[in-house]
Amino acid sequence: MADLDKYREWIRQLLTEYAQRVSSNNEIEAQTIFDGEQDHYQLIYIGWQNRHRVFGPVMHFDIKNGKIWIQWNGTEEDVGEQLVAMGVAKQDIVVGFHPPYIRQYTDYAVG
Repeated sequence: MADLDKYREWIRQLLTEYAQRVSSNNEIEAQTIFDGEQDHYQLIYIGWQNRHRVFGPVMHFDIKNGKIWIQWNGTEEDVGEQLVAMGVAKQDIVVGFHPPYIRQYTDYAVG
C-alpha cells in the first residue's frame, strides 16, 4: 500500500535537489511548484539566456490513485530509479509521458 505522505515528501525532495543544481547562470531561476492538495509537483526554469527567454518545465509529477505519475522528465537522469532508491515500489510509478501501449514494456506500472 502506498504511503502518500512519504511519496509527496520524496517528490518534493527530488525536485528541490534538482533545483539546487541549476548552473551558475544568474539569469536562470529554478522554481519548484508544489500543489499538495491536487498532488501536482513541478520544477520549471525561468529567465534569460543569451538574449533568449527561457521558460518551461523540467520535471512534472502527479500522484493519482496512489501512484506517482512521471508526466515529464526533461533531464537525462532516470528519476524513476531515483524514486525507487528512495523507497517507492516500481508498481507505484507510471511513466506518463510514454503512450499507454509502450508502458507495458517498462519496469514500471501501466497506469
